[in-house]
Amino acid sequence: MKNSLIIFLFVSMCVWACAQDAKPAYPVMAPIEQYREASASAEIALARTAAPTSISGDASILVMGNHDYETAVQGKNGFVCLVWRSWAATLNDPDFWNPKFRAPICFNPAAARTVLPAFLERTKWALAGVSKAEMEAHIRAELASNRIATPAPGALAYMMSREGDTGTGHHFPPHVMTFLAHTEGADWGAGAGFHGSPIIVEQQYPEPFTVFDVKVPLYSDGTPATVGQH
Repeated sequence: MKNSLIIFLFVSMCVWACAQDAKPAYPVMAPIEQYREASASAEIALARTAAPTSISGDASILVMGNHDYETAVQGKNGFVCLVWRSWAATLNDPDFWNPKFRAPICFNPAAARTVLPAFLERTKWALAGVSKAEMEAHIRAELASNRIATPAPGALAYMMSREGDTGTGHHFPPHVMTFLAHTEGADWGAGAGFHGSPIIVEQQYPEPFTVFDVKVPLYSDGTPATVGQH
């Protein structure tokens, strides 16, 4: 579980879309079929929307199989695009098991090496029926033994699709994500008290990692992000 479990992130993006209830709407995993796309070709197309075609067009594409993500397209630029499912979220996210959640994301080479493996590991657990409590135990054991890798310098990902779904029928605002070992959001002008800042900070639980989400004005297809649209 070597590159575990740097994340998981990043999908507290749902706070941009709607307020979350304290009580989880999805306390346990739904039947696996509900997390699948209609076809591999549909999932490939959705994954490519994560970044502009100048990036995603030459990227490797992963699709969710029966036990793990599988390489559907072998790329040539070092980027890796896929569609995140809800278990990419932090463990305390109420939508951790939301089967409607779809987040197209495209990792640059540094993030593909050091961030992506953790999500792939968690996907194996989810598809094998491992509970969230068991996942947390695995993560804490890795933390205690200092076997959790930190994101490589320059690790980032694109999440610019206008077709992603937070699990509530809303879209994610287009943004680019950077991954770091734990740092204070204030040092970046991010977080509470920085009204108007384009940077959102997310501190991961239980991993000691920080994700900065930088909002961008356009979706990957070049259309503008409408103010207030989710």
